[in-house]
Amino acid sequence: MEIQEKNKFVEFVKRFGFVIAAALVLLIVGLTFGIMALTNGGQTPSVPVVNKPLEFSMPMQNASILKDFSSTELQENVTLNQWEAHLSIDFASENTAVYSVLDGTIESITSSYLHGNVVTIKHDEGFVSQYSSLGKDLLVKVGDKVNAGQKIGDADSTASGETDMGNHLHFTLSKDGVKVDPNNYLDLQNK
Repeated sequence: MEIQEKNKFVEFVKRFGFVIAAALVLLIVGLTFGIMALTNGGQTPSVPVVNKPLEFSMPMQNASILKDFSSTELQENVTLNQWEAHLSIDFASENTAVYSVLDGTIESITSSYLHGNVVTIKHDEGFVSQYSSLGKDLLVKVGDKVNAGQKIGDADSTASGETDMGNHLHFTLSKDGVKVDPNNYLDLQNK
């Protein structure tokens, strides 16, 4: 009888040994994770996140606003003799230096008849700033990293679409691909 019981046990192990081994592995893994959760209070270790708000600098110092942002009211473009929405701010100052409003990377430098020399900077949190009507002597090149307040060039009259304004900066700000009102981000209290 003893031999027959041993054969039944051996036969049982041969038949269900894989299932038993898999169940033991799952039990061990489950116990390991359970113990880890208990010793860690049930939480995964956290890494401190620094959420510092973006601080915008002014694109020009002591500047006046020649033409403000307007997405709803049409404004006259004297040079082109037409009425249009103005999704930018035009600045002018005796000091023609133009500065990056945030830390970022020079994404492109282009030149066109209507907009003149244009520098586009990509920033954190989906912001992109664009500086149009700049002079030809730019201080940056594509791929450069720039800091907020770093000079990138000088305002000029290279934008043929706004020659009536003389030397000025045509400043555009976008967030997540949509043009936004710079008044909501820049400190323009002394317009």
